[in-house]
Amino acid sequence: MPIRVRSLSCSFILLAACLLPALLVAEDWPTFLGPRHNSTSIETGLQVPWPKGGPEIVWQRELGTGYGIGSIANGKFFQFDRHGDQNRLEVLEVTTGQKLWQYEYPTEYEDALGYNNGPRCSPVIDEDRVYIYGAEGELHCVNIETHEAIWKRNLSEEYGVVPNFFGVGSTPVIFEDKLLVMVGGSPEEFKGLGPYQIGRVTGNGSAIVALDKKTGKEIYKISDELASYASLTLAEIDGRPWCFAFLRGGLLGFDPRDGAIDFHYPWRAKKLESVNASTPVVVGDEVFISECYALGSTLLKVKPGGYEVVWKDEERSRDHAMETHWNTAVYKDGYLYASSGRHSHQAELRCIDWKTGKVLWAEPSLTRSSLLLVEDYLICLSEYGALRLLKANPEKFDVISEVSLEDENGNALLKPPAWSAPILSNGRLFVRGDNRLVCLQVIPPGK
Repeated sequence: MPIRVRSLSCSFILLAACLLPALLVAEDWPTFLGPRHNSTSIETGLQVPWPKGGPEIVWQRELGTGYGIGSIANGKFFQFDRHGDQNRLEVLEVTTGQKLWQYEYPTEYEDALGYNNGPRCSPVIDEDRVYIYGAEGELHCVNIETHEAIWKRNLSEEYGVVPNFFGVGSTPVIFEDKLLVMVGGSPEEFKGLGPYQIGRVTGNGSAIVALDKKTGKEIYKISDELASYASLTLAEIDGRPWCFAFLRGGLLGFDPRDGAIDFHYPWRAKKLESVNASTPVVVGDEVFISECYALGSTLLKVKPGGYEVVWKDEERSRDHAMETHWNTAVYKDGYLYASSGRHSHQAELRCIDWKTGKVLWAEPSLTRSSLLLVEDYLICLSEYGALRLLKANPEKFDVISEVSLEDENGNALLKPPAWSAPILSNGRLFVRGDNRLVCLQVIPPGK
């Protein structure tokens, strides 16, 4: 019988895995990048290597328009996409892909640069509620039992958000009784401006808004920063909770209990069209951030009230340690793995030393990729649909298995852009291409 993990601490989970080796340690995946917000899984028993034709396809399903992948809790898969002029949350039976119910609302969002008009954020599941945040800025809290909205707010309209280049794309996080949301509103005087005027825009103290997760009422708001596309991440450092927000202009570190700001660290390219989109990586009391337009990466050591720079890429240098775009780096045993590069043709999968930023190896020609860490392996999904199993090896690029998923007629199942990071729950790997979700069995049942 599997252990169902929901809110237990990581230390307890790992202890259970050691003491009960005969049992499968399974966990839900209730939000973007998983329960620890870092694209890592604690599940064990991964099939290595994969069969010649790739892992078994359990089910597949055509999706609507969007860039995000779903979230999983209590045997249900929650997928948020656009269908025509409706943003739709579809709730599926996780073992079969069968649709159980849906919730939808109208949207008129149009992307300023011609990218697709669907949602960018993953659903956030908390007990009997699921939160969905659309590209137009509407936030809905939906009751999982009744399938009805508990509350909803148009945050972009309420807080005066000047549209960024790609709409809203930062997934909120749950902290205790609060839903922390990156909003980034502006004073009334900037109403009507568009993305190409965003350089003139200032904030109105709503970079981060904490809402009561059950009622939607504002608890606090902080910072004059504007929004980015990097999702929020939580951590506990020396017994104190932290939230890190990689905003349009840099990294904000604050106490999620009351919104008290510890520091703001400027980190953004000067180019108007540049965006920060990679979620911060937290290890101990250190935080890594990265962008791909000019600055590259930096590592900070944080403490209440401030920070110190451990290392940083030099702005004028072309030799940066890492330049993550919309993907998030993954940490393993003192090393960081990620796709580095703004464009497909220049992207490299890299391994760097966490403490120094030294590049240990770089593998070109994979295009931009997303990673998921499970045991000692990296599941790597390239934006053109290639799926690889790699050993997390700081000495070399170490490919164990590689597959391009196809249907019975030889047609590719994962069409570009495959920009969503893979997710793993109860032995099943979920990957998304442009318009299709595929469920694969990568941990044999009972292992």
